[in-house]
Amino acid sequence: MERSSYDAEKCSVARTLSVIGDRWTLLILREAFLGVRRFDELQRNLGIARNILTVRLHNLLDAGILRRSLYQERPQRHEYRLTERGVDLYPALTALMIWGDRHMADDGGPPVRLRHRGCGQPSTPTLTCSECGEPIAAREMEVEPASGALVAGA
Repeated sequence: MERSSYDAEKCSVARTLSVIGDRWTLLILREAFLGVRRFDELQRNLGIARNILTVRLHNLLDAGILRRSLYQERPQRHEYRLTERGVDLYPALTALMIWGDRHMADDGGPPVRLRHRGCGQPSTPTLTCSECGEPIAAREMEVEPASGALVAGA
């Protein structure tokens, strides 16, 4: 399926993939969450070609996930900052990291740990029910299409 046809899909996953569904875009977002904001830093950290980085950044700007902010007048230089829409991707990227830590880490273990600033403790964020607060597993959920018929989960 071509990327442009995702917009017609009645699937939030497919539509999301049309915006962030490639390796470079996800790695740019990872860097943004780590506080990297400048083109040259992104290029250096990722080892990405300038033309590819330019295209991916423009796509993220067009999607409202990043915004450009002028940080130097002469010569003009911009940095890229996450918008609210971009910050809302944090749980998705964290879920990918947790999966990678569990299933793809080498013998040395995960390369980084998350620490909750609020309590100062290492943390592995979990998906919880918005109503009762209980942790959620895939087999405990079901999907309800707009038609109202229930579809069993994993």
